[in-house]
Amino acid sequence: MSVFALGIELDGEGTHPAAWRRASHPPRESLSGQILTRRVQAAENAGFTLATFDDSILPPTGDIRARVDAVNRASFVAATTSTIGLVPVVETTYAEPFHTSSQLATLDYSSRGRAGWIAARVEDHAAAAAWGRPVLTAQSDIDREQRDSITVARALWDSWEDDAVIRDYANGRFLDRGKLHYIDFEGESVSVKGPAIVPRPPQGQVVVFGTETDRDQVDIVLITDPNRDRAVEAADRSRGLTFIEVGVTLDTPAATAADRLAALDAHAHAPETPRLEYTGSASGFVELLTDLALHTDGVRVFPTVIDEDLRELARYVLPVLFHSDVAHRPVPGSSLRGNLGLARPVNRYARA
Repeated sequence: MSVFALGIELDGEGTHPAAWRRASHPPRESLSGQILTRRVQAAENAGFTLATFDDSILPPTGDIRARVDAVNRASFVAATTSTIGLVPVVETTYAEPFHTSSQLATLDYSSRGRAGWIAARVEDHAAAAAWGRPVLTAQSDIDREQRDSITVARALWDSWEDDAVIRDYANGRFLDRGKLHYIDFEGESVSVKGPAIVPRPPQGQVVVFGTETDRDQVDIVLITDPNRDRAVEAADRSRGLTFIEVGVTLDTPAATAADRLAALDAHAHAPETPRLEYTGSASGFVELLTDLALHTDGVRVFPTVIDEDLRELARYVLPVLFHSDVAHRPVPGSSLRGNLGLARPVNRYARA
């Protein structure tokens, strides 16, 4: 594999519900733009390929019961970063795919070609009430909305050809109408005619992440399994690019990883995680990632406490991976697709 990418989840204060107690700022600043910018810039300076931002129309669990929309967070830091990919979660169940497509295309412009999308299903019935939609109970219906949302978004991103914008000021022509296309999508719960209201994104297609069920529609499959061997087997078996998701709690100069977890658990016990979990030294985590790099195209790291674990990752994990050529820093001026080894796709409507 020529590319081993490093992603990091930067939602909230970390994966542990008591992570806010060990944050480097007061709880009232948890949702501030200053804290968000500082963390994303720290991840970029460390050399992460991309940062992800979890989201839901429902409030998060834990002591802090609020979050800012993931696309807005990604857009906020787009102008203050230059190499790191920005990948928000945008749920597909109950949502309008036309709006999703527009949001993500706009993010690709504001980030100059560094946008991604984690397309996520919703199974909580409370989300239906929040959207004002009938509850979907059958998994087949939830899967259908996921498929339809990705299908519509991808078609809309192609509904403007790359050279549809003319900007011929002398003759007063700004668009070539022959290079705008109706997608004419008819689904069971949504119909979209198009074209988009945003020109084709700089990357052509925003990088889409999903599950193995979505393999034929997404660029990268996220593999979530608490067992290392099963996760590796799934990555080896999957067609195309894969990321293995890994939770991490690292030793710090002040406390071991085990002691840190015990202190957090004394306030609130963390729920059982669906991900592969690592607890221990930075050198041991380097060994794990070096091993995973033989089987997958990247990892998405979930810090237990962002302010503590990101610091250790930046100092003692990523530099070793770069020095040993297991991973590489993103190339300045490149798109997220480029840094992941993905080609810019041809527009489906473009004439030969």
